[in-house]
Amino acid sequence: MTLSVTPFLMYDGDAQRAINLYLSIFSQSSLKSVTYYGPDEEGAEGQVKRAELRIGEQNIICTDSPVKHSFAFTPSISMFVECESCEELDKLAEGLKKDGIVLMPPQKYDFSERFAWINDQFGVSWQLNVAS
Repeated sequence: MTLSVTPFLMYDGDAQRAINLYLSIFSQSSLKSVTYYGPDEEGAEGQVKRAELRIGEQNIICTDSPVKHSFAFTPSISMFVECESCEELDKLAEGLKKDGIVLMPPQKYDFSERFAWINDQFGVSWQLNVAS
């Protein structure tokens, strides 16, 4: 078996909403599989037990944790997206910033033709980049 590393995003009841957002704003995305907690399972019935989606060439696993934690997402770890154009970056930034926090607004920086860093409404940190 080949070693693989896949981002694993743990939500507190918002996994389905997050998946729907990502599938709606990333044109090259798809839901590969999803299972939901059923009755008498550890998690809340109907919440995401495990979902796998694909954004571009990257698989991402999502879950709603049945355990309540005292921590959430942090921008220390972020999803880095190489965009093909400034227009694509702006479209993604617009979708991700709704009810989120813009850490660095979409613009030209010394290190990039266009870059943005956004924490989405669920706390997942996204760095969007158009290489110079």
